[in-house]
Amino acid sequence: MTGKVPSDLKETIIFRLSTMPPGRKMSIGSYGELGRDDLIEHVKKEDAIGKKIIEVELEFMRAMKEGKFYE
Repeated sequence: MTGKVPSDLKETIIFRLSTMPPGRKMSIGSYGELGRDDLIEHVKKEDAIGKKIIEVELEFMRAMKEGKFYE
């Protein structure tokens, strides 16, 4: 993902991440495991990790929209 992330998209992803249990961790490739609050911070900063998280979330939402989980 390049460029500035639209604020409504960023808010949606932050909301989705905030529903994760506080102790849950997510592995982001070579960046290692990050907790919920760390993930949210990176999305807010829109740094390299945050943009990767946004890409992953967007792919997930697209797959849901296309019904790929229900086949």
